[in-house]
Amino acid sequence: MPAPALRHRAVLFALLLSMGVLSACRPAAKEEVVVYTALDQEFSENHFNTYREQTGVDVVPKFDTEANKTVGLTEAILAEKDRPRCDVFWNNEILNTLRLQKAGLLVPYHPQHEDEYPAAFRSADGYWFGFAARARILLVNTDLLAEGERPTSIFDLADEKWQGQGGYAKPLFGTTATHAAVLFAELGPEKAEEFFTQLQTNAKMLPGNKQVAQAVSSGEIAFGLTDTDDAIVEIQSGRPVAIVYPDQGEGQLGTLFIPNTLAIIKGGPNPEAAKALVDYLYSADVEADLANGPSAQIPLNTTLDMPLQVESPKTIKPMEVDWEASVDQWDTAAAFLRERILTN
Repeated sequence: MPAPALRHRAVLFALLLSMGVLSACRPAAKEEVVVYTALDQEFSENHFNTYREQTGVDVVPKFDTEANKTVGLTEAILAEKDRPRCDVFWNNEILNTLRLQKAGLLVPYHPQHEDEYPAAFRSADGYWFGFAARARILLVNTDLLAEGERPTSIFDLADEKWQGQGGYAKPLFGTTATHAAVLFAELGPEKAEEFFTQLQTNAKMLPGNKQVAQAVSSGEIAFGLTDTDDAIVEIQSGRPVAIVYPDQGEGQLGTLFIPNTLAIIKGGPNPEAAKALVDYLYSADVEADLANGPSAQIPLNTTLDMPLQVESPKTIKPMEVDWEASVDQWDTAAAFLRERILTN
């Protein structure tokens, strides 16, 4: 055999040998699970760390800190549908999770503790699991509004009586977008469009729910529609504010409770690890921790009996929601609201 050929074979053999040695020395891949998480990192990350410590499974979270984080993470999952990178989606609301279900991107699973949760807050087919809710409430400035003079309904925001005194978050993202779609389903598109048209001229639109709560506490506005977690921050800071749970009267809608949701992504890289993590997160222990924390999430687990910082569906009249009908109104509501906001 010619010398060049021998040298070529020797180089190839050495290369293969080195690859074999490297393979033998490489540690086995550590089991992991990838989670896209819309709940704020400060509230969700410690649960991933605890799970990692207890099981040895490496939880790899993807957080999105933008104002449109729920929509952003949903769009990321949609964009990756042909090659999923996410195993579990922890959404801080529900309708974007249902959008993924409608797109065929979720797989069913029945967690260990699902019977401990109300049927109204979980998929009967196992595609999503609601827990740790927030209520959509009115936060009022107690220096500006005496107890007997406060608004009692979300529709007061559009009432001329309260011209210029109320505020709401831009209804294109997060729980405000979810609330809008729910109202489109409950009221019908025509009445919902009328409400949001009046709302735009009667109340002040702010970037997000946090900004609404801050505007109320500073006295910039007298009251605003926001979430319980943002309201609690202002209350615990000693601001002159109080929560009103809206629409509690006879014939009124009730207060909307929007749960966090868990869902397993179809074709995710670690399907068994995804199921195990959902079993861990969808539990009374995690809900209790979230309820006791600064975000004051509202537990839905029926076995829990604990003092809460806010009211729950057990203690006040909740709005009865058809989530499937609401997600069917998502595009209609979003198109109308986007046009109203961008053209005015």
